[in-house]
Amino acid sequence: MNETVFKDRAEAGKLLAAALKPYADRSDVIVLGLPRGGVSVAYEVAKRLHAPLDLMLVRKLGTPGWKELAMGAIASGGVRVINDEVVRASNISPAAIEQVAADELKELHRREIAFRGHTAAPEVKEKTVILVDDGIATGSTIRAAVQALQQQEPARIVIAVPTAASDSCDKLEPMVDELIVLVRPRYFNAVGQWYENFEQTTDSEVKHLMQLSRSE
Repeated sequence: MNETVFKDRAEAGKLLAAALKPYADRSDVIVLGLPRGGVSVAYEVAKRLHAPLDLMLVRKLGTPGWKELAMGAIASGGVRVINDEVVRASNISPAAIEQVAADELKELHRREIAFRGHTAAPEVKEKTVILVDDGIATGSTIRAAVQALQQQEPARIVIAVPTAASDSCDKLEPMVDELIVLVRPRYFNAVGQWYENFEQTTDSEVKHLMQLSRSE
């Protein structure tokens, strides 16, 4: 790996685990991956920390006409985060936001069943939660995840990602107990630019990694 590129999510997860070594072999730690791509990273982290792996289900609210640009996000438990700057700049109406949110809520419920079945979400109260994604661009998605977690009263929230935009890090740091980012480049266009292989993670890969984690 050079200083700005990870081979793939698995390599990024292994490197991230090394930075999280103080959290290894602790009974109060749980690793939560953000599906889909974040689960591939989180699996490697959880494996090396000897911590349980579970999911933090969040959906980005894409801007109408430009879905890659997040105007906000929703998470399990009814949490919604809106990026007011993007909404104002793109002149997005409240009705358009509600339509996108309704569509993404359906996908959130579908993923809950697909990835977790009817198993309940993990208990995180008074635990140290390590929240893992494959990277952070605008930060809307992971902010929704943090706000959903805060409602469950964990002892500590740690965000751990291989790479993130500096301005998003500045906004996230006050929200959590610790933010660990391996590569924080000055110029950040998209998460995928920092990976040699950034193919989309499939539903079946997420389910496979969850099954592997439970059997180890």
